[in-house]
Amino acid sequence: MYSFLGGLVLLILGYLIYGSIVNSVFGPDDRKTPCVEHPDGVDFVPISAGRAFLIQLLNIAGLGPIFGALSGAIWGPQVYLWIVLGTILAGAVHDYLVGMLSIRNDGASVSEITGKYLGGFMLQVMRVFSVVLLVMVGVVFMVGPAGLLARLFVQGTSAVSGSAPAATELWGYSVADWTKILTIVILIYYFLATLLPIDKVIGKIYPLFGLCLIFMAIGIGGMTVYNHIQGTKPMIELWEGFYNMHPDAANQPIWPLMFITVACGAISGFHATQSPMMARCLTSERQGQFVFYGAMVAEGIIALIWASAGIAFYNTGVGGEFSTAALAAIKGGNSNSVYEISIGLLGPVGSILAILGVVACPITSGDTAFRSARLTIADWFKIDQKGFAPRLILAVPLLAAGYFISLADYTIVWRYFSWSNQTLAMIALWAGAVYLCRNVGAGKGFIAAIPATFMSAVSVTYFCVAPECYLMLERTLAYGIGIAVAILFFAIYYMRVYAPESRKA
Repeated sequence: MYSFLGGLVLLILGYLIYGSIVNSVFGPDDRKTPCVEHPDGVDFVPISAGRAFLIQLLNIAGLGPIFGALSGAIWGPQVYLWIVLGTILAGAVHDYLVGMLSIRNDGASVSEITGKYLGGFMLQVMRVFSVVLLVMVGVVFMVGPAGLLARLFVQGTSAVSGSAPAATELWGYSVADWTKILTIVILIYYFLATLLPIDKVIGKIYPLFGLCLIFMAIGIGGMTVYNHIQGTKPMIELWEGFYNMHPDAANQPIWPLMFITVACGAISGFHATQSPMMARCLTSERQGQFVFYGAMVAEGIIALIWASAGIAFYNTGVGGEFSTAALAAIKGGNSNSVYEISIGLLGPVGSILAILGVVACPITSGDTAFRSARLTIADWFKIDQKGFAPRLILAVPLLAAGYFISLADYTIVWRYFSWSNQTLAMIALWAGAVYLCRNVGAGKGFIAAIPATFMSAVSVTYFCVAPECYLMLERTLAYGIGIAVAILFFAIYYMRVYAPESRKA
């Protein structure tokens, strides 16, 4: 319990102290923002800071800080360190810099920002990479909530009434059948949210979903602490489980697998595709710390709550012997584990709000994923998006591709999403580092370059050892390659941005 509460305090202090330092380094001013200078009524729409914060939080807080945190918790409570330190020093810095750079580049998408500061080759790489990632995110955040809702529909009646066993069908349709049906329903909603002006759907309903999300986190976190105090579901302190607790520890090393698995709960390249949407809606640069840095800290708190809840709820150890075997057996974060935790901690009635909060998270990230993909392609090919027809032409093939990918194995899609997600974050951090060094001060870029170097090592190492990436190199060799590539990237950055001609430019 003390590790959990300490993590919460550190996250809040991180926002207040380190967030202020990052904000001071960047130096927001009173220049006109994109929506003030040329509002278009579709994507460039002025939105208040409070509403922008809730929209940003729901945009970025999809299944990552819930499914990813639960899956990362299989390795034990050291996941707290990555969630807390990763959020403060890497994830929130990443989200803030991309959002602020988008404001200063007329609301440009992350691919255009990357191209400006890292060159034409990286521009083309990021254009393709970000669109592919966004479609995968849309798929992940479409199938996941559909599965949760299906469980709620089919088993909800028996859960509320306390009957056993839980129902397996509703109106002749199984959970799998309802998952397919609801996937199509969510896809239709995505179609509307992708096409309509941002203030017509997203701007109106997200604050309500935000309240659901907040109540859900408070409920799950509060009951986890309460059960620990009662001794029914003890939490594991950091010092009690400071080793690889994964049941298959020999084949599942913490480095780099846990750092990739947690994904959005610590740092996420997906956020780099979302921050520009709110960058097009903020009325002042001075709102950036609250909206961009603050929303990521809030997501870190959500991830910490779910990681703590998963460790405690599935802790099968007795007599001081702790275990995450049961959490591993249910395969970490998925609709089944979220359903069980919600029912188990909050009961049948209170769990409905919790599950709806969890469902709202991915749906409100999935729709903006497809919206961001549309905007990225529009920026790429200079397609004006004021008219309905140009938006329709881009949205239809994107959503169609998302539907067909949704038919693939969900776990495989999630793995590719996790790696590509962290790799995109790495590239975005390098772009932010270059901007700071060249435009603010020679030493200022280190607040982005250091986490960028770390994430370079994580991404390259994972690419070398993960089965889905097919290289599957021997672990020691993969570690060496990952560290060597990270050092090489840092050396290139150092030589390029510190070269006299670069500083003069």
